[in-house]
This record gives sequence, structure tokens and C-alpha cells, in this order.
Amino acid sequence: MHARNAAITDSSNINTAIVMKTSTESAATTDLSLLGADEAPAVTVERADGASDFVLACDHAGRDIPQALDSLGLSDTELASHIAWDIGASGVARRLAERLDATLVLQPYSRLVIDCNRAPGSPESIVERSEWTHISRNENLAEAEVEARTREIFQPYHDALRDILDARQRQRRQTILVSVHSFTPSYRGAARPWHIGIMYHRDARLASELLRLLRRDERLPVGDNEPYSISDETDYTIPVHGEARGIPHVALEIRQDLIADESGQATWAGRLAKLLKQASETLGARA
Repeated sequence: MHARNAAITDSSNINTAIVMKTSTESAATTDLSLLGADEAPAVTVERADGASDFVLACDHAGRDIPQALDSLGLSDTELASHIAWDIGASGVARRLAERLDATLVLQPYSRLVIDCNRAPGSPESIVERSEWTHISRNENLAEAEVEARTREIFQPYHDALRDILDARQRQRRQTILVSVHSFTPSYRGAARPWHIGIMYHRDARLASELLRLLRRDERLPVGDNEPYSISDETDYTIPVHGEARGIPHVALEIRQDLIADESGQATWAGRLAKLLKQASETLGARA
């Protein structure tokens, strides 16, 4: 990977610095190029000057495909489905960031190009099959193609998140990392009853308190590391940016049929903003 630029010290310049860094890296390399000049950048940062303790990440916010990859050989219907992105997650994340006054980092390209919540080179980083769908354009990729996807999509997203967290650490700001995801109501024929899942690994500080608060509503099916759990082998954002820094963190998985429209997204953002504030206040009182 290319050496990272000098750390960003002024949060108001984060977006500009990200664009400059990505452009510099692209110009400096002679490797295969993936993104055209007219295509969206690989990362979007919103509310860079957010005043709260929270930083939000949305690894699977979008379903864009670089033009050079010719839709990965998939139909519009397939690219609109859950295999390509976390449906509703970006809508919840944006509303949650607004309610919390939190910085939000979003990744707009489809997880089928490269999964930004998997370590590069891992078996699920660039998949050849997702649920029942075969992705022929991901088969037999040359090393240069894998490197281009990593360099132009994966790395700018995580560099942006790292720069934001580094800047907050230098400023001695309290930081809580929240990763926002969504899950399909059924997977390979198996129904998933949970409305929301709370994911964590070694550090359960925030997750345990959030689980307690959510379960006060007995009508709400809440998953404890369901439908997924976090590990070093199957995840990247929480282990690298949360656990490795020792900051409080949690990953949220919301069922997609509950947040497929703006009304559902607003409902869940409101609920989670209230509970995350309460959970963080409890953690602060225990510190």
C-alpha cells in the first residue's frame, strides 16, 4: 500500500484532504486504474465537525459499480438486492448522525466490488458467489485487478476513518465508534426473526448496555451477536478501528424490511439516537 499522508489536524479540511490524497495516490501509481475521473469518490464524509462523542461508519452504504467492471455481469434487479449493499443502512446512518451531531463515514461502492468490512485477501473480500447469485466478473481476477479495487475503494474509505479517529485522539476527544449495517429478513431460506442485532467481540461495554436498553421493550426481538457476530477473520471495521484503539464501539444490524423506506429509517434513527446517548452516559458514569 502507499504511504499515508501526514495526519489531518483540522477536521474542517478532512473531505478536501481525502480527495487530495486519493488523487495523489492515483497519479503516483502505474498500476491498473479502476475509477474514472467522472466517477464518485470511494468515500463520503458528512458532518466532519460533528460535536458529539460518536463517529459512525457505514461500510455497505451504496451499490455503485465502477464503469470498468460492467455491472459485474449482474442485472439491475440483482444489484438492487441485499447482495449488493445494506438496504436502508445509509438512510438510518444519515438520520442518526443528524440526531447525534456525529461525524459519518460512508462507502458508496457495492460490497460485491470489494467488501470494506473484510480484510483484503480474505476469502470474503471479493466473492464469486453471494447467497444464490454467481458473480462471474469476480472469478479468476489478476493480482493487478484485486490491487486496484483495494487501492481505489477499500483503502480510501479506511484511511478516511483512520484519519478522523487519529485527529480525535490527538485532540483527546472522547470517541465512540458505531458501525451501521442491515440484514435481509431471510437468508438461504432461513427466516431471521430479530428486528435488530447488536454485534461485538472482545469489548462488550457499549453492546451490553445497549442490549439492556433495547430489551426493555419486550415486543422487540433483539439479537445478541445475531444474525452475525464479530471476529478478526470475518470483520475489519470494528476490530481495526474500535478494538485496536480501545475505544467503546458497537456494530448495529437492522432488518431491512423495517428500514426500506424513509419512515422506517426515521423511526429507527430516533430510537437508536436516544438509546445510544443513554448507553454512553451510563458508560461515562462508570468510568
